[in-house]
Amino acid sequence: MTNPILSMNQATIKYADLTTALRVCSEAGYQSIGLWREPVEEVGLDTAVKMVKDSGLRVSTMCRGGFFTMEEGPARRASIDDNRKLIEETAAFDCHVLVLVVGGLPEGSKDLTGARLRIGEALAELEKDALDAGVTLAIEPLHPMYCTDRACVSTLGQALDIAAPFNPKAVGVTVDTFHIFWDPQVQESIARAGREGRIATYQVCDWKTPLEADPLLSRHYMGEGVIDFKPLTEAVWNTGWRGDIECELFNQKIWDTDPAVVAKKVSDAFDKEVAPYWPL
Repeated sequence: MTNPILSMNQATIKYADLTTALRVCSEAGYQSIGLWREPVEEVGLDTAVKMVKDSGLRVSTMCRGGFFTMEEGPARRASIDDNRKLIEETAAFDCHVLVLVVGGLPEGSKDLTGARLRIGEALAELEKDALDAGVTLAIEPLHPMYCTDRACVSTLGQALDIAAPFNPKAVGVTVDTFHIFWDPQVQESIARAGREGRIATYQVCDWKTPLEADPLLSRHYMGEGVIDFKPLTEAVWNTGWRGDIECELFNQKIWDTDPAVVAKKVSDAFDKEVAPYWPL
């Protein structure tokens, strides 16, 4: 039986459309799913909401918003408007977490400091929208190798510093083992996130070297790599946070595998590597 706190992030079964993803998760005994906007948009929001409701699954997170680092202009206005739309779509599923990949360096820029400042400025514009919708904007720090193209926030501490001026109900953080396991301050940062009420979601997968030719596709089943899930999971547990734990895998071989097989392997890996440190 699939652990009731394990959620299947839809990216793990990327090639499954929404109908298939919901069916696979339900048949495998999952109780929640992390949705991505593209499969939702393929069927339309109203239809997707009905499909999820009929499936009996809860939605742990919506992925993904963000990309706030461009300078003021039409592209930035479009990004802010798009995130407002995503906040509304997240709330439509009775989901309370919108994961943010904040963006890297704008084209032609080397100004990381300025890029990071513009993240906070965007969040200031979106805070009220998030509060009104009951949605937490969950800043996801990404591993430093993604600093320039995807997320110029690389540590949990950086994410917490950016979130600090805002209501914790509006702006929180994503704790993703793949991205933060290497950080010497990760234990202190998780504890701080707990004290400040900022943990919005906990995501798990493993790091294995050598990396794939495309580093984006280097996420592995828990237990296949070098991440020690015990101290990270215990640290999150000790904060008092009690949400669904998502498995999010970007890996071409996994994407090419039958989604039902992936669902079983994720569940087995979770039971072995994560669940022992998360008392039910």
